[in-house]
Amino acid sequence: MIEEGHGELLSACTADEIREWNRKYKARGLIDKTATAREAVDRFVKDGAYLAIGGFGHVRISMPMIYEIVRQKVKHLRVSGHTAVHDLDVLIAGDCVDAVDVAYSFAFETRGLSKNGRRAVESGRVKCVEWTNGALSWRIKAAAMGLPFLPARNMLGSDTFNFSAAKTMVCPFTGQKLAALPALMPDVSIIHVHYADRYGNCLVRGTTVKDDDLAKASKRVIVTAERIVPDSFFRDAPERTTIPYFCVDAVIEAPWGSHPCNMPYEYYFDNEHLKDYLKAGANEKDLHAYLDRWVYSVKDFEEYLDLVGIKKLYELRRLEELR
Repeated sequence: MIEEGHGELLSACTADEIREWNRKYKARGLIDKTATAREAVDRFVKDGAYLAIGGFGHVRISMPMIYEIVRQKVKHLRVSGHTAVHDLDVLIAGDCVDAVDVAYSFAFETRGLSKNGRRAVESGRVKCVEWTNGALSWRIKAAAMGLPFLPARNMLGSDTFNFSAAKTMVCPFTGQKLAALPALMPDVSIIHVHYADRYGNCLVRGTTVKDDDLAKASKRVIVTAERIVPDSFFRDAPERTTIPYFCVDAVIEAPWGSHPCNMPYEYYFDNEHLKDYLKAGANEKDLHAYLDRWVYSVKDFEEYLDLVGIKKLYELRRLEELR
């Protein structure tokens, strides 16, 4: 080790610890894992857990789980901000988050910056450790491979390295200076997919981002799916399997489960809703009113969708089909 960043390592399990944990506690049988979001949060998302979220930015994220975590008032989460935007921001609004490994967060792309997220970070209520998207991808890859770290050139010579928890090392073969990126092993990951069966086999249409590795890297994996399909969907065509059943702990059927964000091939962004959310985040009073309406006043995601309205949902589907 030559140099090291000054950030705190928020996910500190070793590869051997996670392997031993999986041997003891991870179910390997073909068992029915269907559940509700309420049951999944109650069983697997505990105060102080390290949480990772699948998808990318505002695309293919699991909002039923995000809303349920807020509704159940889970506290002191540490979150992987690989590309966490609206999902992370709602968790911060619900006072669920203490710290974030940040690569891409707090900016709603062309919609602007989140004042809610900015207040939380600038006040010190939410602590940030900096990484790049590439660095967090390699950290997840290391955990999926059962390795304690992976070497890379990522972040070398940058201030991002200084505010990370990475270290530098000398390659034993070439003498090159490399960044040692520690494995990232979430306590629980939530991933939204297009199709899943009752056992937890999953298909993601289009790019998987890093979710196949994320499922292998995590202690617990909760999947929400646009559709739960018969077992034969995967048995008859195994190549459809993006995430295998033995990585998954709970499966929740959640049509429109990425709303107000985009689900590729299914429905487009609800830009009006996202604009209203950002506007509400300008002050605590309006933000609490937003949460009261869209999270606390409904018992589950189905009631949330009733508030959105079927007309709006099918219009978003039409817009996605036109792309």
